[in-house]
Amino acid sequence: MLKKSVAEIIGTFALVFCGTGAVVIDKETGGAVSHVGIAITFGLIIMCMIYALGDISGAHLNPAVSIAFVLAGRLPLKSLGIYTGSQILGAFLASGVLKILFPANEFLGTTLPAGSALQSFILELILTFLLMLVIINVATGSKEQGLFAGIAIGSVVLLEAMFAGPICGASMNPARSLAPAIVSGHTEYLWVYMVAPVAGAALAIPLWRYLAPQNRTYKNNTIK
Repeated sequence: MLKKSVAEIIGTFALVFCGTGAVVIDKETGGAVSHVGIAITFGLIIMCMIYALGDISGAHLNPAVSIAFVLAGRLPLKSLGIYTGSQILGAFLASGVLKILFPANEFLGTTLPAGSALQSFILELILTFLLMLVIINVATGSKEQGLFAGIAIGSVVLLEAMFAGPICGASMNPARSLAPAIVSGHTEYLWVYMVAPVAGAALAIPLWRYLAPQNRTYKNNTIK
């Protein structure tokens, strides 16, 4: 379990450091990275971490995903605290490093609604629902399907960040939103990004069970 914990810390650190780092550097450089670049960064780092760490911990990198895996019976409940704690620790380490590197940056990549909180809540719920539906299928499907897990999941993150990012931030991940919000002090809309992704991921599991073939051969909780 220690190796899984370390893998989740490293993977979530990389996600938050590169993803929110792209947001910070885009702000610091007057838009050099661009919205498209930020979306691509999030998609690519997710893909890379799945291929690098998927065989160790499953590369959840997201408390909402880990909670959904527990609901799906693909992760033991006793492991949930270790997974989510490791993910949150990795996220805070990344935001801490970014704060040291860019002390004058006000938001550090904090996800904030461009419109109403309700609008972003609904968007985050739907986005995470769709993301989890892809994750749970490629994580528990055939070996051949699993080989494309990194590409499939990274592509969904990129796609959703591309079109929804300007409105809601397209977090889909409580750890990704929690760390920069706390470190920067901008927690006013944090509840949106803590509750909506968990609800969206959880809602994907009943649909997955309903649609799953009766003869599905399950793997362990790893994404591979």
